[in-house]
Amino acid sequence: MDDDLTRREGEEEGGPRRPDPEELDPRKVILRPLSEDHVGDLRWIHERPEIIRWWDEPEEDFPWDEPESTRLTILVDGQVGGMIQYWEEDEPKYRHAGLDLFIDPALHDKGIGTRAVREVARYLFEARGHHRIEIDPAADNAAAIRVYEKVGFKPVGLTRRSERDPDGKGWHDALLMDMLSTELTSGDEG
Repeated sequence: MDDDLTRREGEEEGGPRRPDPEELDPRKVILRPLSEDHVGDLRWIHERPEIIRWWDEPEEDFPWDEPESTRLTILVDGQVGGMIQYWEEDEPKYRHAGLDLFIDPALHDKGIGTRAVREVARYLFEARGHHRIEIDPAADNAAAIRVYEKVGFKPVGLTRRSERDPDGKGWHDALLMDMLSTELTSGDEG
């Protein structure tokens, strides 16, 4: 962590030091493979109530708990700002990819998620040869849906009561969304 970054009012002791959201440049978003250096900050971000609402409590071995997914740290101005992951269906008849992410709540509404999703989608289309990517946010996660639509994802339909609520007492709907390689937006629109 950079010594010149200081905790801002409201930041918890033990949490990551973050760049000032008012001075963020979303062009300075870099995706890196997970490293042990990122684990503490990613766990701290994942444990925020705003993240747990959609991702549940982190597993004991997070972020190494899903070997079938490729996980990348989202660095913002050199600091850990979140995580994005993707998985691939390699069965030739059904070949496609999926992705998911979380961003430090202090960095929401800064274009970081949009940029990260766009970059991973571009990689999956251009380097990995996928023609289609899907994602299934909770149907009431309006912020995530907005990000995905900006990148080019389109709603396909609801999957009713398809995911357990974080408290384990109920179920909620998810919105299945997908994007074809021809639908990826350029990024000029924000």
